[in-house]
Formats: sequence, C-alpha cells, structure tokens
Amino acid sequence: MMNQSAVPDDAPQLAAHLAPALALLRAVATEGHLTRAAESLGVPQPTVSRMLAKLGDRLGTPVIVRQGRGIHLTRAGALLAEAAEDAMRGLEAGCRAVIEEVDPDRGHVTFGFQHTMGSTLVPPLLRGFRDEHPHVRFGLVQGPRDAMLTRAWSGEVDLCLISPLPDRDPRWETAPLWEEPLVSVLFTRHRLARRSKLRLAELAGDDFVATRPGYGLRQIFAGLAERAGFEPRLAFESEEVDTVRGLVAAGLGVALLPPGDNGPAPGTVEVPLEPPAHRTIGLAWPAGRTLPPAVRTFRDFTLSRRNFNGNRRSDFH
Repeated sequence: MMNQSAVPDDAPQLAAHLAPALALLRAVATEGHLTRAAESLGVPQPTVSRMLAKLGDRLGTPVIVRQGRGIHLTRAGALLAEAAEDAMRGLEAGCRAVIEEVDPDRGHVTFGFQHTMGSTLVPPLLRGFRDEHPHVRFGLVQGPRDAMLTRAWSGEVDLCLISPLPDRDPRWETAPLWEEPLVSVLFTRHRLARRSKLRLAELAGDDFVATRPGYGLRQIFAGLAERAGFEPRLAFESEEVDTVRGLVAAGLGVALLPPGDNGPAPGTVEVPLEPPAHRTIGLAWPAGRTLPPAVRTFRDFTLSRRNFNGNRRSDFH
C-alpha cells in the first residue's frame, strides 16, 4: 500500500519502483556510470548490473558496453532509454497525481450540486473550506438532482449536494445538512396574492410552472401535490428556477419554490404554505465506497456546519 505521508517529490522514486528497468536505463543514460546510476536510484550496483544484463538477454542484444571505467549505451539501449525517458516522465506525473490525491491537504474533490444551490450555498461553503485547506483542488459539476446521483454512482462525482436525499436506499450514504422552506410563488394579481398563507390544495385549479422531471424540486412538488389530494396541471416545465419565476411573473402559472435569495422576483409574491413545507438539502455518496482523504476532509468539514434551526444559508460560512 502506498505511504500516505509521501509528498510529491517522492514521485521519481515511486515511478522507479513501478518500472525499474526503465528507470535504470534513464539513470545510466544520464550518469554514464553504473555506480552513480545505482546511487541515484538507491539500488545496489550489483543489482543494477544484473538487471541490465537480464534486460539485454530478453532483448537479444546488450543495452550497455563498458568503456574504460565507465559505460555507455548501445544503439539498442539508447533507443530504449529515449522511450524510457518519455514513459517515466508520464509515469512520474501520474505518481505525483496519486500522491497528491491521497494527501488530505492537497487532493482533488469533484463536487456536484443542483443549480438552485450554486449561487448562495456552495460559494461560502467552499470559501470556508479553502481557508483551512488552501491547496485542495475542486472540480464543480452542476445539474439536476437525478443526474448528480448518476454521476456520483459512476465515480465522476465524489460527493453531491442534493434535495431530496435518497430515502432509505441502501445504495447511498446520506447526511442531511439544512432545511429550506418552500413557498407558493404567485403573480402579483393572482386571486390569493394578498394572503398571509395558503393551503396548497387551494391552487389545485391553477396552471403550474415547474422544473422538469429528474429535478429535485419537481419530485418534492409532486409529492406535496399528491398529499394535498390533486394532480397538478402543468402549463410549463423549465430547467432553470429563474425561468420558472419569470413565467410566474408573466401571469402564466403558479409555482412552488424556495424563497428568492433577494426576496420575491419582480411581478411575483411569495406566500407561505399551511402546513409549512420545506426541502432537506444534504450530501449523498455511494455506500461502501472508500472516499479519498481530501474528499473525506471536505465531507467532514461540511457536516460540521450542518444545522436545522431555520437560519439562512450564510450559516455555511
């Protein structure tokens, strides 16, 4: 097993361990002397001699010849050493990437999240983490809830921030983080626009604007409507919540959404539901999968900032 305390400078030695014959040829080409080549690799000189002799036997031609007190590569050895240089350079880069990957302070995290979480929740979360772990690198992936789960399952995404979380599904590990209220979003001249609260069933006869199937808000909305006892009449489906708000502002339907970050969009009002509705935002990752150290560190940092006290998402700073 690789030593997790290794640092990126160990990459040449790790590559030499994985491809000793290539490393020997490159060292001999560089040093022009068996002893110095052996010392540069931390290998006894007799071992170097035996390995090069065996390599020549396998090739059917020597790879080195002695010249006075030194050695030089044969034409076959030089050709192979040239190829070894390219191969070792690539192998060392790969080893360096692996060493960084298993370093909790220098690894890489691919973090997936839904579009509705990208403007206010994710940036302060990442800023707080990078304050403590400035060398961890991130790849950020946005998309619908179901797409994030699919990409996490395939290994393209390490952790995903979604809502709703998979419910009692043994394939997934989940960690709820925060509860966000949901409100009815109405055109300013809607018949119920001046209400202080309303029951979702009171909108049963309205046209609805919703996100597409596969989006978390669509799944939550469908469940709430079913519990309210009606089948919603969908007039428009969109991939963007801002578009949903715009369609409501144009008087083309009503919607069920989280409150706007800066208050209701122009042309709309937000009326709380009775009984209150919310969505639970949390992390999900495949059960039983070993997370790289940097991913575990980011997960634990995020969990340390969870809360359910109704505060706004700035609590993730």
